[in-house]
Amino acid sequence: MCELLVGLGDVTVCGVGDWPSWLRIGIETRRPRPSCSGCSTLAHGHGRRDVMLVDLPVFGRPSRLVWSKRRWVCPNPACAVGVWTEQDPEIASTRCALTTRAGRWVTVQVGRHGRSVAEVAADLECDWHTVMDAVVLFGQILIDDPARFGAVSAVGLDETLFARKGEYRTQCWSTQIVDVTRGQLLDIVPGRDSTEPCRWFAARPTAWCDGIRWATLDLSNAYRAVFDTMLPNAVQVADPFHVVKLANTALDECRRRVQNDTLGHRGRKDDPLYRCRRLLVMADERVNDDGRERLRGLLGAGDPKGDVRMTWHAKEVVRQTYDHTDPELAAAWVDDICRDFADTEMPPEVQRLGRTIKRWRHQIVAWHRSHVSNGPTEAINNLVKRVKRVAFGFRRFKHYRIRALLYAGKPNWTLLNGHTPP
Repeated sequence: MCELLVGLGDVTVCGVGDWPSWLRIGIETRRPRPSCSGCSTLAHGHGRRDVMLVDLPVFGRPSRLVWSKRRWVCPNPACAVGVWTEQDPEIASTRCALTTRAGRWVTVQVGRHGRSVAEVAADLECDWHTVMDAVVLFGQILIDDPARFGAVSAVGLDETLFARKGEYRTQCWSTQIVDVTRGQLLDIVPGRDSTEPCRWFAARPTAWCDGIRWATLDLSNAYRAVFDTMLPNAVQVADPFHVVKLANTALDECRRRVQNDTLGHRGRKDDPLYRCRRLLVMADERVNDDGRERLRGLLGAGDPKGDVRMTWHAKEVVRQTYDHTDPELAAAWVDDICRDFADTEMPPEVQRLGRTIKRWRHQIVAWHRSHVSNGPTEAINNLVKRVKRVAFGFRRFKHYRIRALLYAGKPNWTLLNGHTPP
């Protein structure tokens, strides 16, 4: 019955001891005497060595599995094998201080359920590093599975702050590579420039890269260079949210400039332009009649030259680009925007916005044909940030990558029981 509780088939339970903080379960294997791997001579016994392993709790109490490993020696003096110790990956891996079943359990708890390593280590009453080493060992099998993701038709790139390091808290970024069709995290690479993403795509098969039809991005020149270099056949799509955000940013910059030019200081709670800052960036259809009257009055009091009003109209014109799904109409609309925004009578923020839209004309119009966006990439970023919050930050990029891929990379968890690390 004790052997059934241990859950291992070919072992004998030698004894169970009640230690102050955990149960101590002694086991030994029942395997016959082995032969030498070098000369096939039957080995002789050479003593035993006890190895203590962290195991799953028993009846709500932490437990330790003490494996009395048999040592063997080759009796052939001409053999170079000498002495060796028995190993059984089904009981425990040589690279992990947990039993195999405990290693699989902590991988599911940390990777799939998103629990913190410290919380799982407290359940087992073991060290943080013991649990994290097991997550790395077993999780690497899942994220390296070649069948984890197949053909991808649309891919997206976005950056997330990984950590702050050094005396001056230097920002270290990471780039998420996402399948925007299935909402799956494909991989995470360090940095937010084009070097590491290009290296990642270069390691993929050519046929796989050729199968990507759409490439979404957030008006980043670095990611644009990645797609130009590594995915020349994919159509680049500018994310609509970031295009509208760019127009809202231009409007906010114009409001701040006019605020300083007219009153000589930053916005204060009684200043007209400061009071209407939220109404300005709201969608026009969401503003009720009272809000329109209030906005009209505040702009009349704080915008004598009409620069903020013109920038607000420019923002609404940019938003109207996505009121329909006709590619030809969108191309003509964007061309009109670029021409009208270049007028010298326009505020400088609107002129700069027009130049940016002109540079990204093809990517903006491509959305009307593809109807894919970087929204799933932003959703994956939220999952990655959740892993960061649970972990209270990371120091090692390896741990950050493995835990994020286990949580948002959609691994095949059934492989965990079929693979045993050596």
